Amino acid sequence: MEQVKNEMKMEFLASSMNEGFARITVGAFVAELNPTVDELADIKTAVSEAVTNCIIHGYEQKEGSIWIQCSTDEQQVEISVVDTGKGIRDVEQAREPLFTTKPELERSGMGFAFMEAFMDEVEVVSQPGQGTCVTMRKTIGKG
Repeated sequence: MEQVKNEMKMEFLASSMNEGFARITVGAFVAELNPTVDELADIKTAVSEAVTNCIIHGYEQKEGSIWIQCSTDEQQVEISVVDTGKGIRDVEQAREPLFTTKPELERSGMGFAFMEAFMDEVEVVSQPGQGTCVTMRKTIGKG
């Protein structure tokens, strides 16, 4: 079966009740590439972490929107998770394992570490006061 480029975009309320919706939607979209169960679980976990970061850190549990853009090309999947929340002051520090700005919420500080472990590439672009875009890439069927 020949793979063709495909793209999907969605917007939803930055609410923890929508985290599962985001996981399932991206999982269903990526299914056309016939990923293994492990590859699909990795992608869904990375999406969950990115969406949760938007809700907890980007909007600090306040009202806002999250946008996900997902595309496939051959066996490559690219997922961008975007918010217009408070942004990240120091992206490198935020990416350090165990770093969290919300210890009172019992956050592990492993969100970016999980994204990096489960995806092939993770790019974070953020502007304080303007929001954050996390772009993740993974090649399906690499072995």
